[in-house]
Amino acid sequence: MKFNLPTLNYSKDAFKNFITEEGFDYHYGKHHQTYITNLNKLIENSEWESYDLDTIIKEAYIKKQMAIYNNAAQHYNHSFFWNCITPNSTQIPSKQMLELLLRDFGSLEAFKEEFSNTATKLFGAGWTWLVLTPERKLEILSLSNADTPIIFNKKPLLTIDVWEHAYYIDHRNARPKFIEQFWNHVNWNFVSQNIE
Repeated sequence: MKFNLPTLNYSKDAFKNFITEEGFDYHYGKHHQTYITNLNKLIENSEWESYDLDTIIKEAYIKKQMAIYNNAAQHYNHSFFWNCITPNSTQIPSKQMLELLLRDFGSLEAFKEEFSNTATKLFGAGWTWLVLTPERKLEILSLSNADTPIIFNKKPLLTIDVWEHAYYIDHRNARPKFIEQFWNHVNWNFVSQNIE
């Protein structure tokens, strides 16, 4: 299977000061594309070519094929992130999603605060995730580098990319400012669909 850069559901100039068109050109057009290009080269003419992305990630992780794992997981993580954001987030979580957030965090605002703090404090490069555990409990995961929840048998619901390349063009080293803007653009429809 040959992997391709996913089509965005919005224009690259639609986010104003959260992610500019230049930010997308580098993050989506160069960084994400590089992971895909590397992955396609690594799996070409091998057994991996017949696997879907989830299988490649899980099998490469188990077999410690780290070059394949890192590029496949970064393709997965970025593709997921692009779906987590929308230019004009006016929606709220679905009733089911909101009930789970209230049950496990006390309130939507308490969840946002904990998620933001976790993302801000993640050392180095990585991703912060909201996941659903096999016991159907919501959990915030802070994962380094390319790690992704599916290797831990947890269902991803929402993520933010806190690698420096995600925000440096638009926010320089101000990761907290990028995270603060993120909440204005969360695609709650996508998050809520993931719970089903």
